[in-house]
This record gives sequence, C-alpha cells and structure tokens, in this order.
Amino acid sequence: MSQATRPLHLVPSILSANFGCLERDLAAAVAAGADRFQVDIMDGHFVPNISMGPMFVAATRAHTALPLEAHLMVSRPEQWVEAVAQAGADLVIVHAEASCHLHSLLRQIEAAGARPAVALNPASPLALIEEVLDQVALVLLMTVEPGFGGQRFIEAVCPKITRLRQRLDADHRDCDIEVDGGVDAATIAGARNAGANVFVAGSSVFAHPQGVAAGLVALRAALRP
Repeated sequence: MSQATRPLHLVPSILSANFGCLERDLAAAVAAGADRFQVDIMDGHFVPNISMGPMFVAATRAHTALPLEAHLMVSRPEQWVEAVAQAGADLVIVHAEASCHLHSLLRQIEAAGARPAVALNPASPLALIEEVLDQVALVLLMTVEPGFGGQRFIEAVCPKITRLRQRLDADHRDCDIEVDGGVDAATIAGARNAGANVFVAGSSVFAHPQGVAAGLVALRAALRP
C-alpha cells in the first residue's frame, strides 16, 4: 500500500488526559473520531519521567472498545510485554535503543497476542531497525525527546520519515509510520507530507482550549489536502 492510499489515523495520548475524568475524556475523543488511544509507560530509567503502568492500559480498556497501543519507554521492555498485552494493549511499541535482542523482543510481543511495533528517538538512525522491518506493523519515529508531553515538534525528523517511507514502499511492506511529539494543527501536515500516516497527539487534543472534540477537529482539518 503506497503512502497516497494509506489511511490516516489520529491517536490521542492519554498522558495528557484528565485522569480524574478519564471516562469522559475518552468518550469525547471517540465521539470526535479518534482512531485509537496510546498509553505511555515510562520507568524513570530509559526516560527521566515516571508515568503509567499496565493498570492504566486496563483502565482505558474498560472505557473504550477502540484499539489501544502501549508505548514502552522503559529500559527493560521484555519485563513489561506480557502485562500490557494482558491488560488490553492491541499494539505494543518498544524502543530499538532499549533492547540488545530486538528480534526476540518483537517475537515476544507477538506471542503475547499483540501486534509488534518499534520506536526510534529523534537522533537514532534508521539502521537500528532495518533488520526488523519485516517483523513490525508500525514504526514510531519520535518527533520530540521521549519522556515529557508538551514539547515542540522537531522538524529535523521529517527527512528521516521520508527515507523510511521510501524504504518501506520500495520493499512493498505494509507498515505504518507513526509520529509522536509536538503534533498539533501547525505541524501535522508536515509530518504527513514527509510520509507519516499515524499521528499521536496529547496536549493538542486533551488540553485544547475549546475541548477534546475541537482538538481532534482541528487536526483532521489540517490533514486535508
């Protein structure tokens, strides 16, 4: 499937949601056309921040039938895979930088019943994942340094997005490219034009001044040709 025909997906990150009103925020995002949700899991080692664990995957699953992706920003992802899959994650994203045995880790995700995906930090080269592209359903290219929401989109990642899309299309691989970090109405079109088709958005959805629905509407509008 070429870039031109690949569906575009919006993925609100619940890291920016109001945890006291999680059911309300999820319902508003679903009603406004969210395609799935992302749960960011951070351990304070791979990234400096500490965030949600498998319980938040389960809590999100209890309030939505949409697919869930768990983004493991952790130093030992193999210790988390089964727990997040059992909690309801349909897609599990692991960082290439966090594993010396990436082939085995991706097979572990599949064996746990989830779809495997791999992520790269902004300065990490595509060479780190070239040998596992046949194992993944999605590649996440971080467009901020991982660990905190609300950062500015790193434009320098866009050429890497383009190189990856060209490689995937040349190899006829059915693989999505996701971007995460600083995605808002001003940056999303640039990421799409570079070759991404899945867009994670946190504060631009859940912290939008006019509400969750308005945040998603603004992103959809910015994606129109």
